[in-house]
Amino acid sequence: MPDHDAFAERGRALEEEYFRKKDRELVEKMRRGAAADQARGELSAQTGLADPSVLAELQDLGFTADTVAVLPLVPVLELAWAEGGITPAERQLLVSLARSRGIAEGSAADRRLAEWMANRPSPAVFANAGRLIAALLDSGATVATGLTADQLVAYCEQIASASGGLLGLPIRAVSMEERTLLTRIAGDLNTRQR
Repeated sequence: MPDHDAFAERGRALEEEYFRKKDRELVEKMRRGAAADQARGELSAQTGLADPSVLAELQDLGFTADTVAVLPLVPVLELAWAEGGITPAERQLLVSLARSRGIAEGSAADRRLAEWMANRPSPAVFANAGRLIAALLDSGATVATGLTADQLVAYCEQIASASGGLLGLPIRAVSMEERTLLTRIAGDLNTRQR
C-alpha cells in the first residue's frame, strides 16, 4: 500500500504543477494582451485612428506611438530605395525632412528611419503606406499636421532628383525606374486622399 500512496501523491503533485503552469501561462497571456491593448490605445491617441484593423496593421508593420511619425516619410523613403540604395544626398534630404516634420535626433522615430535608410523596409511597408498615410491625413493626426498628398509628392520629386550627376556636376536626372515609381506614388496618394 505505501507504493500506491507514493504514486498517488506524485500524481497529485504533477497535476498541481500542471495547473500552476497553466495559470502562469494564462496570466502571462493576459499581461501581453493588456500591453498590446495599451500600445494600440497609445497608437490610436497619437494617430487619431480608431479602426482596430488599421491600428493592428500599423502594429503588424512595426509602428508604435513613438515611431508612427515616420509613416508619412515612407513614400519618400521608397523612392530613395528605387535604384537599390540610398545616396548620401538622398540620406541628407530624408534626415532634413524628418527634422522639419518634428522627428528629433535620437528619438525612436529617428532610429527607425535610420534603420530603414540602412536596410530596405519590407515590401509590405511600402505596399501599405499609401492607404495608411491617407488614413492619417484624413484623421487629422498630429504626425500628419500640415501635410498634404501634394507635399509628399513634392518631397518624392526632391529625392528623385537628389542623386543625379556626372563628374560631380549635378544634372538632376531622374531614372526611368524613379519616374515610374513617382507616378505610382503620386496617383496612389492623390486618389486615396479624395
